[in-house]
Amino acid sequence: MIRDIFENAYAAGAYSLAGVVLMAISFLVLDLLTPGKLRQHLWADRNRNAGILVASNLAGIAIIVTAAIVASEGRLVEGLTYTAVYTIIGIAVMAVTFALIDVATPGRLGELMLHPEPHPAVWVQAVAHVGVSLIVAAAIL
Repeated sequence: MIRDIFENAYAAGAYSLAGVVLMAISFLVLDLLTPGKLRQHLWADRNRNAGILVASNLAGIAIIVTAAIVASEGRLVEGLTYTAVYTIIGIAVMAVTFALIDVATPGRLGELMLHPEPHPAVWVQAVAHVGVSLIVAAAIL
């Protein structure tokens, strides 16, 4: 029993570390897609649109990581591999989705996302992030 606790704690730590690193990578990609510094818009300017965009992105990554953990069925190395590979796929598809929505809509999507006034486009992009993540997660499972 004690051995199981230590193995599970080790796995939880490994998955948590992988998830946080992948969330940071996802944040950096999102920062590249939006004008200015996303950190500035979020924390200093307290931009709600930026908050919704980042929150949906991080929730999407968490969905993919969770699916990878479930799919690994206790095999840590396999689970961490699933986590890395499928999350990178998810980040890439989220970026492509952002670009496609930008092309399909008037104006610059990145600028709309960070406008100080609430904008419905942020909700469209937020749902796209979560939707992409659910699709990737289903592919794992």
